[in-house]
Amino acid sequence: MVLYIMKWEILPDVEAYTKWTESAIKRTIGVPGVVEFRSYRSAAGASQAVVTYEFADMVAWATWEANEDVQNVKAELHKFATNVNTELWGPSPIVPEPIRPGQ
Repeated sequence: MVLYIMKWEILPDVEAYTKWTESAIKRTIGVPGVVEFRSYRSAAGASQAVVTYEFADMVAWATWEANEDVQNVKAELHKFATNVNTELWGPSPIVPEPIRPGQ
């Protein structure tokens, strides 16, 4: 699996941001290749957001990343957020498959 992480700080117009996310999420997960999407907010109540996308492999991520809808959503994000950062993680050679306690 490949994990793509995006982090940002939400600008003060939270209402506009919230409305935009409804469309943005649908557009990015509607592009083939996404295995799973998750979204997180800081437990301290801050305006920080983190989203993760999982892909089967780097080819799936690269195809998704090159998609016009994905590029548009990423460009639009800068209207609602600052300090946007991304990370791309591949499988560990030591633990290539998930380990689940009790299994």
